[in-house]
Amino acid sequence: MPEGDTVWNTARVLDRALAGRRLTGSDFRVPQLATTDLTGATVHGCVSRGKHLLLRLTSPPAESSAEAPAGDRDGAWTLHSHLRMDGAWRAYAPGERWTGRPAHLIRVVLRTADAVAVGYHLHEVALVPTAEEDALVGHLGPDLLGPDWDAAEAVRRLAAGPTVPVGEALLDQRNLAGVGNLYKCELLFLRGVSPWTPVGEVPDLPGLVDLAQRLLAANRGRWTQSSTGSLRRGETSYVYGRRAQPCRRCGTAVRKRDLGDRVTYWCPTCQPERPGGTQIDTIG
Repeated sequence: MPEGDTVWNTARVLDRALAGRRLTGSDFRVPQLATTDLTGATVHGCVSRGKHLLLRLTSPPAESSAEAPAGDRDGAWTLHSHLRMDGAWRAYAPGERWTGRPAHLIRVVLRTADAVAVGYHLHEVALVPTAEEDALVGHLGPDLLGPDWDAAEAVRRLAAGPTVPVGEALLDQRNLAGVGNLYKCELLFLRGVSPWTPVGEVPDLPGLVDLAQRLLAANRGRWTQSSTGSLRRGETSYVYGRRAQPCRRCGTAVRKRDLGDRVTYWCPTCQPERPGGTQIDTIG
């Protein structure tokens, strides 16, 4: 599931495959960039910002025949993409079969002499001057896995909406960037807080924010997301994806509630709809 740690891992894959290399070809299968050609551009690296990916590059040299967009003064550009629930990037060796997803889901292909990066079912694909990145990600709250992570600012943003249910507040990327449904459910279970508790009634908001950062950081660098400490199939979560199964702590059947495209799992015994539920607060 593309939450903050998955996007961080994806940025690392793209950075290793493309950073420092010149593009030998590009193929954009999205209407707004269909005629864009980045052949000759140099990739400087890829970073994540919450759930957004920012691939930074410079325009081809002036003598290049590529029809790349006219850059800003220093020729620095950022290729932005968002994975949402179903997007993915894969890196392949030249000539290797592309096995990530069906071909009709391919949105972007970037080629170098050593690697091919293929983006599947990407969302919000845009090419903007690097100096204008804030227009795309400036609204985001502190990045849980960013070098400039600011826990106090994340707490301040959450606390500014005291009547908002904490489950909704954690998913609002303007408060803190990187939490999705999986981590929302697991965090609130670990802290013994009902997802419908108003933010203003959460007993220890700084503790919740600290746990969020530690949980994502613990899963950074691996593709299996676990909040229990186990990487074995079926043992990686306390409540997420475990509807009607017994709570690992008290044995009560885990519940699930669908709200549009959002889903919440919780234990009604360990997370009573009142502040002060039993806290576990452990990370494997």
